Amino acid sequence: MSVKESNVHLYRFRAGLLRPKHWLTWLGLGLYFLFTLLPMSLLDSVGSSLGAYAAKKNRKRFNIARVNLSLCFPDKNSRDIDAMVVEHFRAQLRGVMHLFIIWWRPVFLVRRRIIREGFEQVDYHKDQGKQVIVLLCHSVGLDFAVASISMDYNTNGPYKPMRNEVVDFMFTHGRTRFGAKFGGKLFTREDGLRPLIRETRAGKVLIYLADEDLGLASSVFAPFFGVPKASIPVLGRMTKACNAVVLPCVSCYDPKLRKYRVKMLPAIEDFPTGDDSVDAAAMNRAIEKTVLECPTQYLWTFRYFQTRPEGEAPVYD
Repeated sequence: MSVKESNVHLYRFRAGLLRPKHWLTWLGLGLYFLFTLLPMSLLDSVGSSLGAYAAKKNRKRFNIARVNLSLCFPDKNSRDIDAMVVEHFRAQLRGVMHLFIIWWRPVFLVRRRIIREGFEQVDYHKDQGKQVIVLLCHSVGLDFAVASISMDYNTNGPYKPMRNEVVDFMFTHGRTRFGAKFGGKLFTREDGLRPLIRETRAGKVLIYLADEDLGLASSVFAPFFGVPKASIPVLGRMTKACNAVVLPCVSCYDPKLRKYRVKMLPAIEDFPTGDDSVDAAAMNRAIEKTVLECPTQYLWTFRYFQTRPEGEAPVYD
């Protein structure tokens, strides 16, 4: 079975999604759809309120976010950190309220919710004979960034399937439906790097995320906000293999405009060097820049510092 055939099920509707075991999920999605018919201002208010409630009730994730923010912003006191955590939960639940835009709204309506900045860099580098890798991070606006890029460019990227098949379908459908005209593709970790390199060499824009902690075996330690972090050194290798440039990109929600601002930052300079540690550090600095565009909208509830250098104590309880 080819790679294309093996992963097409990720974002194509199939009869198996209608099995009785999925009916409760479909019911929940139906209720969610009806709820999203409310005005955007009301959805934002509800999302913010739910986020504040979740911050009080989900102490496990609250504490993970608190640890991450304390490590990355050591100059802030505990009161400031707690306020950032609460605002993060508010932003995250607002983002959940907005997923319907990506999943169900027509393209012209999605475009109205997005302000794009710096996208001319993609065409510039392509005109110079370079391929383009867009470096994203896990943030509230991630899916709006993916949609914004795939609306106008032929894209490909890695994807980690979710346990719930229906929810997995909704996310993959949302991340590929705008690229249907251009042939957007997703590949799982099991597919490896070869299809990503092949598609990028062929001219597709690679949408890549590299901020998760995937363990020591496949990582090198590089500073992230001054803290040693297990970092995947694959970006530099792919950049060289594809004769590409790396454009960091960030998507921030503006609650006043009720729009997502998707900003493409300048290409990482002098990259790659061929040294995994040096390249991982450069990659992390680029991710830091995107995080600082809207700090509370980064997904701080992930265990980014789970893997520690030898002899260093765990940072999470």
